[in-house]
Amino acid sequence: MAVSSTSAVKVSLRQKPRLSFLEIWNMSFGFLGIQFGFALQNANVSRIFETLGASVDDIPILWVAAPLTGLIIQPIIGYFSDRTWTRLGRRRPYFLAGAILASLALFIMPNSPTLWFAAGMLWIMDASINVTMEPFRAFVGDNLPSGQRTTGFATQSFFIGIGAIVASSLPYIFTNWFGVPNQAGAGVIPNSVKWSFYLGGAVFLLAVLWTVLNSKEYSPEELSSFEDNAKVPAASQATSVAVGEVHGLNGQKQIRKGSIVSLVGLALTVWFSTQGLNKELYVFSVGTAIVGLLFIASGYLQKISRYENGFVTIMNDFENMPVTMKQLAVVQFFSWFALFAMWIYTTPAVTSWVYGTTDPTSKLYNDGADWVGLCMGIYNGVAALVAFAIPVLARKTSRRVTHLICLVAGGLGLLSIYFLTNPNYLMVSMIGVGIAWASILSVPYAMLAGSLPADKMGYYMGVFNFFIVIPQIVAAALLGFLVKVLFDGEPIYALMLGGVSMILAGLLCLRVNDRDDIKISDIGVG
Repeated sequence: MAVSSTSAVKVSLRQKPRLSFLEIWNMSFGFLGIQFGFALQNANVSRIFETLGASVDDIPILWVAAPLTGLIIQPIIGYFSDRTWTRLGRRRPYFLAGAILASLALFIMPNSPTLWFAAGMLWIMDASINVTMEPFRAFVGDNLPSGQRTTGFATQSFFIGIGAIVASSLPYIFTNWFGVPNQAGAGVIPNSVKWSFYLGGAVFLLAVLWTVLNSKEYSPEELSSFEDNAKVPAASQATSVAVGEVHGLNGQKQIRKGSIVSLVGLALTVWFSTQGLNKELYVFSVGTAIVGLLFIASGYLQKISRYENGFVTIMNDFENMPVTMKQLAVVQFFSWFALFAMWIYTTPAVTSWVYGTTDPTSKLYNDGADWVGLCMGIYNGVAALVAFAIPVLARKTSRRVTHLICLVAGGLGLLSIYFLTNPNYLMVSMIGVGIAWASILSVPYAMLAGSLPADKMGYYMGVFNFFIVIPQIVAAALLGFLVKVLFDGEPIYALMLGGVSMILAGLLCLRVNDRDDIKISDIGVG
């Protein structure tokens, strides 16, 4: 439901300046550190969980902490960073605070004494990384004109690729280059993993500090003076009344919708319990019920005219997001479902399917796990190389077609793992995944940024994270059940499901309306 009382008025013809390559480089360099954290997490946390006693079908439910953290943290950080201005600027205070916390978490994680402690540290570590990462996406939208945004996000992809290839390879490097043991007793994390996390914590903090100290931000006054950002609301008493009426009607609608969603979630929870189904499914059903309750709470606050708060804004904009964002949400769902399947199951799939072992204390298993980490680095290295080719391909074709090509390559890469008999060929599979990864990290954000108002850039980037997190929650809730019940305990089939999902995401990208600007009236309530 759009608020028609807000009008967009140009107050200046000033164009947002184009930045030099060095300026774009400096403002993106912090992503090198962020990806050190994410790559170490993605390549090693399943290994840590298994070492501490988790079974393969328990791993998805333990991983659910990461997406749930992002779902909560990113919209909140985006909302507040839009409203922050300090001596360090708008986004950079969040870069720095998150980097300090994430670095500490990286030092603690490999020293987890028990499985429950490791699961809790994953939650803390992922929350800290999200505090740093979310404002970096908005940083590009704030500082770059539309014509440079694809390049800006591609530069972030480059640093993500470089950071990930090094970080994912660290256990292998420590063992094979420096002789650090990659085996330990039962329930003990190998020293090669520990030292990888220590080095990652240091790089995370230093890389983010580089961006904080070597980049600048436009003040709110400067942002409002740019031609594509300046929008002046038409304020009047009639406007206030109209807005109140709109929120009241929207509140009634949300209460009805929330009631239905909550009842569906509750019914599913009861049914799962009576059927004795896996606990992973409760994440999905209980999560559905909670979403319904959130809509009910938002609707009630609007009915009593208490709608000027961040919670109501988040719920309304989730419901009334721009068309381009809705279309991209479906693409993101299937893309990130595939990625989450890969991150959870590549180590157990390759060690069992290719190496023929499921014993995490054996040398063969740990050799396979190290090789997976190295291959994870390879796909990120490919992403770093492909990153700067993506803007060129997008200019030759379109961003939609570019994303389609890249996602199909990634899907075929995941499907090919099923046919491997030699672990060396896993590197070939990861080339396709790397092409998709480069595009996933840049093209959707470039398409999205052009559809968002400047004064809500951080907030909407945070809401967009819902469509990264929701598929991960669905994956965490369903994949363990599917592997155990339908796939006979063989995690390789989870990777194949991920390959099909990624190809479907590429096809759905052709539906996306890619445009640079929208009117403020398209945004809706909030």
